[in-house]
Amino acid sequence: MAEDLVLDTAIRDWVLIPLSVVMVLIGILRYFVAKLMRSFQVPDHKIVKEGQVIVRARNLRAAANFIPPKSFRPRRVYFSNEENGLLFVPKGQAQNAQAQMFSDPNMAMDMMKKNLSMIIPQTLTFAWVNFFFSGFVAAKIPFPLTQRFRSMLQNGIDLSTVDVSYVSSRSWYFLNLFGLRGLFSLILGEENAMDDTQRMMQMSGFGFDPSKSLASEKDGLDIVQHEWALPKFEHRAEAVLKKLVR
Repeated sequence: MAEDLVLDTAIRDWVLIPLSVVMVLIGILRYFVAKLMRSFQVPDHKIVKEGQVIVRARNLRAAANFIPPKSFRPRRVYFSNEENGLLFVPKGQAQNAQAQMFSDPNMAMDMMKKNLSMIIPQTLTFAWVNFFFSGFVAAKIPFPLTQRFRSMLQNGIDLSTVDVSYVSSRSWYFLNLFGLRGLFSLILGEENAMDDTQRMMQMSGFGFDPSKSLASEKDGLDIVQHEWALPKFEHRAEAVLKKLVR
């Protein structure tokens, strides 16, 4: 049977709170360092134009039911026509994002700076946490959990008799590392609050490939089932007015 532990308040004051505060401060400092290291690049006119086309097609797909059928059909043809549609990309003109990165040294340098600004602080912080706070039971989740969460919440504690809801200090570090996006959105703004999960996803890619986004948006626009919503609104308004007159 799992044992219930009584957590010392000194662990809260000297482990849990300092670790959380340091993680927040490191995240803010890393954002400003990455901002200073970021080099200014003149945006490519073609990429900006294709991005605007994607936004317009996405807005058309989202508001399709509020446009009459005779107005929606030519708009869809204008975007997804196989001959000269804005979303149609010929196979020979598909852009290779990896080749784009290697042809632009500034893009490769910016990616390396982003990776360094993420890896170096994480390595130093993890070494600091592992040296000073390893082996502590720092917190307790206020609801029961299954045994599958043990490896995630009790990293560094090899005791199978401890209840799964207890969180070790090393696991608390990882929870803060990947779960502070909401707090950073309040401090830095929604556009600047990118968590480490998204940064790791960006590390696996080589840049923006507009041809894939255009093809994906074209497929989404082609499968839209148009159903004009205005007649429904008219019938609903007529029913409401009849009720009011009665």
